[in-house]
Amino acid sequence: MLDAAAAMVNATGLTVSLDHLSFEDVIRDARVSRSTVYRRWPYKDLFFSDLLKELARAATPASISSEETSLPEMRQVVLDHLDWLRAPDRRSDLILELIRSVAVPEFETMHNSTEWRTYLALHATYLSVADEELRRDLQEALARSERDFIGRIAAAWQRLVGLFGYRLRPELGATFEDFASMASADLRGHVILSLADPRIGTRRLRVRPFGAAQAADWSPPGLAVASIAQAFFEPDPDVTWDETRVAALVRALEREGGSEPQPPVRPGSTVARETGSDHSERGAR
Repeated sequence: MLDAAAAMVNATGLTVSLDHLSFEDVIRDARVSRSTVYRRWPYKDLFFSDLLKELARAATPASISSEETSLPEMRQVVLDHLDWLRAPDRRSDLILELIRSVAVPEFETMHNSTEWRTYLALHATYLSVADEELRRDLQEALARSERDFIGRIAAAWQRLVGLFGYRLRPELGATFEDFASMASADLRGHVILSLADPRIGTRRLRVRPFGAAQAADWSPPGLAVASIAQAFFEPDPDVTWDETRVAALVRALEREGGSEPQPPVRPGSTVARETGSDHSERGAR
């Protein structure tokens, strides 16, 4: 029986269903009359089809408010290492320390996110949907959600890179979306593996990556993201670091602490003028 069932699953793929939801329970919790519901959805399968599309449209790869969790951590790291920021040979160490410090809470947020597990389940099951039109609608909705999510990550990194005087390596011909896609894929891969093996989330490597001045305890996801960042970014030669720029960077982080996510720095903006991010964005383009 087990062999026969396994063969059937392997032939069609393992699906994730909504069988655990009771249509009657949904009607009760929505506080809508049954007659109204059945006029809109004569069959419960029609409702669950619409529910799948709604979940796909609203889905995100993780319920991550990275700006809210990362900015206070980043600000503290900068304030604790202002001497690194002022020293040309230690600035890269500060960038690495920022990535190392933020990687763990980002990983844990995604790992604990029920929204992300819904997103993962939708990806795993939509190909098994029998209705071709519904399957196409789910695919399009998931693709839009993914593009929006990657766009937010890309905007956050574009701002970070500009603030710290870095740029995309021109020879790559890459975009911040390319970086965000690779970094996000790596983080999600580690989270998926950790669902079965929790040690992946707690493991630390004592390393001194990329010529850092000293060794530190790195999580595997953090080390992987740092490796991708090292491949994509370089110091912008047009940026000049002085006390004015250091002070402007600290002010920028303090100004955004606890605020809603801000759009990328645009040429001519106040933060761009204060931190020299015009140069960084020009170099990135």
